[in-house]
Amino acid sequence: MKKIFLIGLLSGILLLTGCQNYNAKTIKKDLNKNISSIKGYHILGDLNIYNGDNTYRYKVETSKNRDNYRVSLINKSNNHEQIILKNNDGVYVLTPALNKSFKFQSNWPENSSQIYLLESLMNDINNDNNLKLTKNNNDYILESKIAFSNNKNLVKEKIVLDKNLNFKRVEVYDDDNNLQMKMKFNEVDKKASFNDKYFNVKENMKSKNTETEETMSSIEDTIYPMYLPSGTYLSGEESIAKEDGERVILTFAGESPFILVQETVKKEEIDDIPVMGNPSFVLDSVGAVSNNSIDFISNGVEYYLSSDSLTTEEMMQIAESISPVAVMK
Repeated sequence: MKKIFLIGLLSGILLLTGCQNYNAKTIKKDLNKNISSIKGYHILGDLNIYNGDNTYRYKVETSKNRDNYRVSLINKSNNHEQIILKNNDGVYVLTPALNKSFKFQSNWPENSSQIYLLESLMNDINNDNNLKLTKNNNDYILESKIAFSNNKNLVKEKIVLDKNLNFKRVEVYDDDNNLQMKMKFNEVDKKASFNDKYFNVKENMKSKNTETEETMSSIEDTIYPMYLPSGTYLSGEESIAKEDGERVILTFAGESPFILVQETVKKEEIDDIPVMGNPSFVLDSVGAVSNNSIDFISNGVEYYLSSDSLTTEEMMQIAESISPVAVMK
């Protein structure tokens, strides 16, 4: 009896020791084995996005079934929800409270790092030949390069796994090692299954996880960007009355000209609005970002920024600096 006990104890010790002897190559192999076997999953988590002195906090619900995806993002400050949806018909960003449905010509999520999708995290891990692995108590920490298509300043992520290789947390950093995004995985169901309705646009527009979005008939305060490229200045401002609201057009001239349009948003009949670009976080919402334009909605106002001379990164810097404070003309 003692011999059996000792053999069992020794086997347990060897097993535990083996679990602690991962290197970057072997942990990558086991992670790939685990993730590739999953047909569907459901994740509940919390996402923080840091923008200067502002922090945008979201409740995240991610669902995947084969090639279908649904990512619900509920802003904790106002309970407004947006849904990124991918089904057989395409890629969408939905704002149920406004009946807004944007349809993208995009290969999302493959075209960029997505910290709330397991296979996207695996792509980051697999694409880094210099993957770093450290151990902190019972956690494994992987540090990998990332590729955010709309923000080249985001260069690396730290992925925290428990001793069973379950995802616990992901942190994204910029060139200066400043924390820019953090995703905490609260629950992960790797055996989830969903019916087709779950990924249907019209069904998701009925979402009850949101309050009615406040709408406005006029723009009380024109929003100006706090950041302007060198040699660029505000050259014109025009306010136009719409049938159901107001539109303000700001024209910026100089070395890096661009146009910033802002207009009141009304709840509409459901209609798929085709847009160029990819879904991306802009300030406190998910917008459409392309090579020469950014379109997003924040606090009942829709913003459209366009330029033929600015890079995507420069346009993002302008969009994320908007503030109700006047700039110098």
